[in-house]
Formats: sequence, C-alpha cells, structure tokens
Amino acid sequence: MELERARRVAVEAAEAAGALLRAGTRGPLGVRAKGGSGDVVTDLDLAAEKLILERLTGAFPEHAVIAEESGLLGESASAEWTWLVDPLDGTNNVAIGLPAYVVGLALCRRGRPVLGVVHDPVTARTWSALRGRGAYCSTGVRLSPPARPWPHGPLLAWTQGHAVARDDPVVRALKGTLEVAARRVLQLWAPLLSWVMLARGDIDGFIGYRAEAVDLPAGALIAQEAGLEVRALDGGPFEEHIDGGPEDRSFVAGHPDVIGALLELSRA
Repeated sequence: MELERARRVAVEAAEAAGALLRAGTRGPLGVRAKGGSGDVVTDLDLAAEKLILERLTGAFPEHAVIAEESGLLGESASAEWTWLVDPLDGTNNVAIGLPAYVVGLALCRRGRPVLGVVHDPVTARTWSALRGRGAYCSTGVRLSPPARPWPHGPLLAWTQGHAVARDDPVVRALKGTLEVAARRVLQLWAPLLSWVMLARGDIDGFIGYRAEAVDLPAGALIAQEAGLEVRALDGGPFEEHIDGGPEDRSFVAGHPDVIGALLELSRA
C-alpha cells in the first residue's frame, strides 16, 4: 500500500475532525460518565470519531479499525492493516474548559505502527511520521530536538492507563521519585499532546505506566522518528506491537543522550 496516500487521508481526516472539535467546544458538550474510573465522553468524541471512520473506511474499506469509542470495526484486529483512532485525546480537559486536546491516528501493519498523525485543533498544527522517513510538522519543519542541560532537573510528562488504581504502589513510587528529582512533572490528561511536546523538544522526557493502547502508537512513532528513544521501564526494548498487554505499555522516552539518566530516575 502507498503510505504517502495513507498519510494524506489520515491528516485530512484528523484536521476535519479538529475543525469539528474546535467549533463544538464553543457550545454545549453533552458530557457523561464513561466506565467506572472517573473518565468521561462527550458528544464531540462521538461526532469526531464518526467523521474519521467515514473517511478511513471510505478510502480503505479492507482495513480493520480500532476506535476509542466504537471498538473494533472490520474483520479482525489481526488484519494486515489496522487503524487506531483517538478522536479526542483530552476529553477530560475539554469537559472543564481547558483547551489542551488533540486528535490522533495510527496505521499498523501486522500490528506494528508504520504511520502516526497527531493534530492540535487549538493551534491548527499537525504532526506526522512514517516509519523510517522522519517526523514532520505541517509547517514543513522536520522534528529533531537536541538534548539540553538540566540545571534544575528535567521537565517531564507523565501518563497512566485509566484502569490503574490511584493507590497503585508502582505509580506512587514512580511519581514520588519524579516529583523530587524533576523540575516539573506535567500530567496533561492528553498523552498524545505530551508525545508531540517531547518530539518538539518542549520537554525532556515522558514516562508512562500501563498507558492506553489506542493513543500510544501514534505518539511513540512520531517521537522515535524525531530521533528520540523509547524504552521499557527496566531499560529493555519497548514492545511496539498493538497485541501486547498493559504491562507492555509502560515506558520511558527521551533523547538518546539522556535516556540513561531518565531510566535511572525510574529505577530509583
């Protein structure tokens, strides 16, 4: 399959969904509970997802799709080509009027991400990456952030899966150590936005514990194609395949020059 065409379709779908979201946040949101973890869903999530699915299934009817709200569409998630769709990453932010949210799409071949797209409706910018071909902003700039010194500790972002308990001992140990060692730890409720900030060089590292499956691949691929490293918490290889379980979705990400120091923090 021609991946540049897939990127074009994905970017256009994400940006169309972004325009819908940007307009929709000016009116009533229709917020309701989602699951038992305190998460929420809005009418905007559903409308944006519907728009994206129509674009993807229209262009690639033979592909499977795993969407945040709709689940699996198509024959099987083990199909050769599978799309992952997060129509509104940062729903909790939107629900309280905080303009920090993005749209994320990934395309996987035999379970391995080969295309990632993240669109920010607030700034009207889009970031995308194809495996082995680099990561780019819609302005045409190729992402390649340098390492920078930490005179007062690193600036980090943190994410954890919705199913992780608030009193999880690993989370408490990790977050406690990071809060002491870092200059600041951001918890944005929009992990794809954190991935983009890392790929741009706005933050020094990103640490996640049992992250959500739908939004992880697009962001991680953009960061990797920007020249950054993603490792498992123990320093081993990061499991990229979408068939992995929650235990495979814990990670430490940062510039190759500082990934060792970030791993030392997580081990502490």
